[in-house]
Amino acid sequence: MKPVTSQDARRVAFVSTRVSGTDGVSLEIEKWARVIERMGHQCFYITGQSDRPPEQTVIIEEAHFNHPRILDISRRAFGRELRPPELTDEIMDLTRVIRDKLATAIKDLKIDVLIAENALTIPMNIPLGVALVHEVQEQGIGCIAHHHDFYWERDRFLVNCVDDFIHLAFPPALKQIQHVVINSQAGEEFSRRTGMSYRLIPNVMDFANPPPGPDDYARGFRKEVGLSDDDMVILQPTRVVARKGIEHSIELVARLKDDRAKLVITHKSGDEGDAYASRIRDFARLMGVDLMFVDAWISDERGTGTDGRKLFTVDDVYTQADLVTYPSTYEGFGNAFLEAIYFRRPIVCNRYSIYRTDIEPCGLRPILFDGFLTRETIEEVRRVLTDPAYRDEQVEHNYEVAGRFFGYQVVRDELEMLMHREAKKLLEEPYAVVLHVRICGSNHPGPPGLIRPQPCIGGVSGGDSDRLCTLAVPLVQWLLTGENVRHPFHRDGL
Repeated sequence: MKPVTSQDARRVAFVSTRVSGTDGVSLEIEKWARVIERMGHQCFYITGQSDRPPEQTVIIEEAHFNHPRILDISRRAFGRELRPPELTDEIMDLTRVIRDKLATAIKDLKIDVLIAENALTIPMNIPLGVALVHEVQEQGIGCIAHHHDFYWERDRFLVNCVDDFIHLAFPPALKQIQHVVINSQAGEEFSRRTGMSYRLIPNVMDFANPPPGPDDYARGFRKEVGLSDDDMVILQPTRVVARKGIEHSIELVARLKDDRAKLVITHKSGDEGDAYASRIRDFARLMGVDLMFVDAWISDERGTGTDGRKLFTVDDVYTQADLVTYPSTYEGFGNAFLEAIYFRRPIVCNRYSIYRTDIEPCGLRPILFDGFLTRETIEEVRRVLTDPAYRDEQVEHNYEVAGRFFGYQVVRDELEMLMHREAKKLLEEPYAVVLHVRICGSNHPGPPGLIRPQPCIGGVSGGDSDRLCTLAVPLVQWLLTGENVRHPFHRDGL
C-alpha cells in the first residue's frame, strides 16, 4: 500500500457511547485506530467516556448510555408500545443538545470522516443516534457506520414505543453513510431490512506482530489470585451472561476429574444483571468445580488498585492459561476466540452460528463441540493438556491460518477504499449490489476454492444461508471493469 501524502491524510473521529475498557466495541476501535494511523491519518474520539489521549478526545457527557437522562429515556422507551408526549419531547430536546455539541466537536477538531461505532446500530442512546443522522445529513460529512450488534438481535429492544426513532437511526438508510458489519448473517439481515449495501470486515488481531512472552509481572498473576504453579488454568475470558454458555465450561472441568483444574472467569456481568452469575456459582458448587471470578484483578493497565491489590491486563491472564473455553451459544463474531489464537492457547469452542458460517471455512482447528460436550471432546482436551507436541502443532496451525484471514491487513485493505470516498461522491455513485457466494462442499477443510457468485440487490439469494458469505461491491466496478472481487476472508478473490 502506498503511504498517504499530507494532502490525502484525513482527520478521523470515532463516535461512540464509550471508548474505554475491554468491551468488544472499544477493543475494535483501538485496532481500527492503529490501522488508520499506520495508513497516515489522524484519529480522534467523540464519546461519553474515554481512556484515550485527552488531546485527541472530546467528551459529550450525554453521549454515554449511563447518563441519567439517557437511562431514563431507555427505561421509558422499551417494554411498552404507547409513547407519552413527554418522552418524545425529552428525546428531541436531548438530540438537539448532543447535535450542537457534536457539531462543535467536528468543527474544532476539523474532522473529515466520522466512524460511528455501534452508535447507529443498537439504541442504547437514542438521542445520540438521531443527532448523528442529522449531522451527517446537514453537513455532508463522510461517515462509516461500524455495526457490531443490531437492535433486532437483542430481545429487550423488540417491544418498544420508539419504532420511528429506531427506523430513522438504527441503522439509517442514507446513501452517504457507508455500512460495515462484522459477520455475514448480520449483513444479510441488514440488507433485507434496509435495502442498503455493506462491507464485511471481521474482528481482527495484529497477527503480523506476535505478543511478547510472559514476563515476571504476568507470571505473578497466579500467586496474586490464589493459584499455584501446578494448577491448570481453564480460562473463560468473557462477560458472565447467559449466551456465553458457561455451564459447558463448568461441565468440562468437572469431567476432567482433575483437582488441579480451576475455571477462571475474567469479566463481570456488565449491563445484563447478576442473575446468571448466581446461577453458574450454584451450578459450579453442584458439579464440584473450583470457580474463580478474577475481575477485581483485571484492568486496562497494570498497576495497583485503590484497595492495594495488584492489577493485571487480560493479556497477562492469557499468558497464564493452559486452556481457553469459548462455549458461546451466540456471538457477533468472536473477539475472545481470536485472542486465544493470538496468544497461542488451545481453545474449546462451541460451533455457534457465526463460527460455522464465517470462521470454520477458513480451516482453523480448535477443539469443537456442537451444542453439548461429548466423550470425544473431553478426550481431545485431555490430549491437548498432556501432549505438548500435539498442543504446539495445533496452536501454531491456528495462528498461521488466522493471520491470513483475520489480520490487520484485512481491515487496512477495506479502509483504504472506504476512507477516500467523500460524502459527495457517495451521493453521486450508482447503487451497489450485495453479492452472495455459496461455499461448495459442506466439509471443506480450508479456505474455499470453488465459489459460485449469486448476485442480488439488497436481499438474500437462494440456497442454504448457513453456507453463505457476503460481500458488497460497486455495481459499475463489477459489471463494467471486470475487476477481481474479493471477500475479506477469501484473499484470492472469486
